[in-house]
Amino acid sequence: MALMGDGIMIGSGVVSYNEFVGKMSRSVCLRGELSFRTKNKGLGKWVCCCRVLGQRAITSLEDEKPLLPQTYLEPCRGGGGVTHREYIGFHRDLNSLPKPLSASDLSSSWKDGSKVRVAYQGVSGSYSEDAALKAYPNCETVPCDGFEAAFKAVELWLVDKAVIPIENTVGGSLHRNYDLLLRHRLHIVGEVKLHVNHCLMGLPGVRKEDLKRVLSHPQALNQCETTLTKLGLVRINTDDTAGAAQIVASQRARDTGAVASARAAAIYGLNILEERIQDDDDNITRFMILAREPIIPGTDRPHKTSVVFSLDEGPGVLFKALAVFALRDINLTKIESRPQRNRPLRIVDDSNKGTAKYFDYLFFIDFQASMADPQAQFALGHLQEFASFLRVLGCYPMDTSLQ
Repeated sequence: MALMGDGIMIGSGVVSYNEFVGKMSRSVCLRGELSFRTKNKGLGKWVCCCRVLGQRAITSLEDEKPLLPQTYLEPCRGGGGVTHREYIGFHRDLNSLPKPLSASDLSSSWKDGSKVRVAYQGVSGSYSEDAALKAYPNCETVPCDGFEAAFKAVELWLVDKAVIPIENTVGGSLHRNYDLLLRHRLHIVGEVKLHVNHCLMGLPGVRKEDLKRVLSHPQALNQCETTLTKLGLVRINTDDTAGAAQIVASQRARDTGAVASARAAAIYGLNILEERIQDDDDNITRFMILAREPIIPGTDRPHKTSVVFSLDEGPGVLFKALAVFALRDINLTKIESRPQRNRPLRIVDDSNKGTAKYFDYLFFIDFQASMADPQAQFALGHLQEFASFLRVLGCYPMDTSLQ
């Protein structure tokens, strides 16, 4: 859902609905007026914030057509995605692994309530699946061909949630997924921090000295450069780490290894030749958990809020925007800038000699505060004075554990 008001967009569209979580119900009007009806006194501060921020409607940065809630599409089992093939001579359960969803694999899906269905990019054994299982140990994981397919799987009710990587301590931010956050109307409802342990693996009976080449995702290969260079291995890129393990198992090439997780080795029947071959032991990937509806923020545990905004041209404007958090002792944990895709350049009359062109940016910010905290509400209200566009991507509990 989207609450569009005074430049703030929370959600996926301007619609009306009467039933929300628990005893809370609310209605969103097309004019941007927002009213809450609640029997829960603890939500009063959140109501106040929304009334302050909900005064005028704005236009989305992305020109998209919303999905109709009654639309159900049938999957194309015979086309797209990964072709089923009979593999002989390796792990006996490989053929029973789920087929990855592609962006064109759409299906009507009815939830039985028994498990949470979580989408992730890659094939079984990927680090994204590890993150999904950390967040929801009893979940049913659903592999997808790409990141956008995982976003669409949530939007089309094929799954309940998606777990998507957003940044890595070695490789940095995944800009593609920042762009997808704007293109899709999903909410961040959680985060997962996963310690990455790269393993060198091969077919049973193969030694490290027998390998001539190694397969893996480009980022994984770069993170293990020292070990792979010492072994003199030719590096071949694949779409994901677990996919590399699957290829080695299927092709049965004894001179080819893979860099993937220990869980991938177990799934595809490969032997681990060496563990922790990454150059940096503190290799951590942060994932975001996406859902169709936001969660109600609380104050019972540490929370993080993610927002995106743009600013008008002017000296010190970014300084003023960031100062609204410093003035209230709110800690910023991340700031990321991305050029606006629908308006990448801003033309400014800079001098008498002609016009100057500058990149027009969007700023993604994470800060340590819950939207149930009045200070966070006041900070966003203050930020609204400088921002030409502001959208809350989600408020969610922080992951304070590493696995």
